[in-house]
Amino acid sequence: MERLNESRDKAIKKLQIADHMLTQTYPKINDPKLLLAVLENLFLALTNAMAALLHHERVNKRIEDFADTFDAKYNLFKLSVVDCYGLDRDHVSFIAEIKDLLVSHRKSPVEFSRNGALVIADDRYQLTALTAASMKENLAKTKTAVNDILACLSKTPQNIPQKAETDERWKELGL
Repeated sequence: MERLNESRDKAIKKLQIADHMLTQTYPKINDPKLLLAVLENLFLALTNAMAALLHHERVNKRIEDFADTFDAKYNLFKLSVVDCYGLDRDHVSFIAEIKDLLVSHRKSPVEFSRNGALVIADDRYQLTALTAASMKENLAKTKTAVNDILACLSKTPQNIPQKAETDERWKELGL
């Protein structure tokens, strides 16, 4: 139960930090590298909200214990929890999209600021731009996703898959 509350509190805090950085700090400093910090906080908010719901499911003995890695949490969330609570599948793809942006930044050989945007180039020089407008969209989507996920903590799942269904899904993924 402690991990559940800790993850929930972290998700809310990281969302507040991202919001403050984007709405208060960024307009004053106007440094595009700050957008990357906003993106990281959005990712941490989503990850911690997902972890809170998984810990809730674990406490209620609806899922087995899971590794404390993003991939383990994401796969378990996607396969076992989203459908049970009727969560929007767009939240799942949005979490993957934010993760991919962070991975592309970490692997990028080149990044630079141009016209108020942080431009990230991959190894084939495909460019991705982080702008204040795109971060505002991501912030709004993250707020919706985190609120929807955390709202599930007070709900009872509707479509609890049987153990055979869950095992079948895991076999399809080769896990």
